[in-house]
Amino acid sequence: MDALSDVLRIVSLTGSVFLDAEFSAPWCIAVHIGPHDCRPFMPEPTQIIPYHYVVQGELMAQVGDAAPVMLKEGEIVLFPRNDGHCLGSAIEPNPVRAGKLIERPHDGGLARIVHGGGGRQTRIACGFLGGDGQASPLLQTLPRMMCLNVGGTPGGDWIMQTFKAATHDIARSAPGATTVLSKMAELLFVEAVRRYVATLPEEQTGWLAGLRDPVVGRALALLHGQLSRAWTAEELARAVGLSRSAFADRFTGLIGQPPMHYLASWRMQVAAHRLRDARAAVAQIAYDVGYESEAAFTRAFKRHFGVPPASWRDQAKGRTGMPESSAQAVSTTMAKE
Repeated sequence: MDALSDVLRIVSLTGSVFLDAEFSAPWCIAVHIGPHDCRPFMPEPTQIIPYHYVVQGELMAQVGDAAPVMLKEGEIVLFPRNDGHCLGSAIEPNPVRAGKLIERPHDGGLARIVHGGGGRQTRIACGFLGGDGQASPLLQTLPRMMCLNVGGTPGGDWIMQTFKAATHDIARSAPGATTVLSKMAELLFVEAVRRYVATLPEEQTGWLAGLRDPVVGRALALLHGQLSRAWTAEELARAVGLSRSAFADRFTGLIGQPPMHYLASWRMQVAAHRLRDARAAVAQIAYDVGYESEAAFTRAFKRHFGVPPASWRDQAKGRTGMPESSAQAVSTTMAKE
């Protein structure tokens, strides 16, 4: 498995759709999704990635002071760091807060917004991807706003038709329609990340940039693919065809930390994921992530997260997010671009 796929698997982002919106020009809204907004759909996530898919028409999207971006039918915009943002037929200085416009469903269906001045029509499906603190290192490497032309992705025409059909079914409260859109959003986020990696400039550093480097990318694939192996810096350097010092310099320069530090931190993330989602014994998890004894694993885990594995598992039961101290500890795993 390649390193990017491995990380995307571990962060376990889950999609949800919560709003069907119809606008008519002129209009402009301010959007921000908090953990409490996610309660009807999932336990409060630690990480939230809002998205908006343009079903019909076009709109402008802006985050912070960045230049607005035009989005047309068949395009999706995602906000990996959950920044507040504006959407509209044009970006205006005093947008309406989206929360004030939401019509809550009375029959268990989807919330709606119908708003605007009666001009050109735009329809969007709005949702979010929710995850736990393990997503944070990946999301920190992504831009504040990511746009993807769905039609330009593999199977794009089919995806666009499915989105349209699902939003039509949602309006009729047809069973299963929100699940279809949610799964589509998960796939499109992965595709957006892949496209972003492909467009990074050659001089870019950071974890995602490291995936493109033939040496560092190979090393990441080996570490992720053989996590339980007793790697040494020398052995890893030989596997990618460099001297130990040359490999260490190249890896650290791109990723931001030495290869063995990266491996130790990634092992802790995988262990935390297994503790939360699997019933395996602590000793088995320790072995699976490369520790020869449960005692050594417990010491490393407590040093990384602040609590022993058994306590961490107890705290995480019934929750999708990690304890706050654990989420903070993970944030240094991948270099911030």
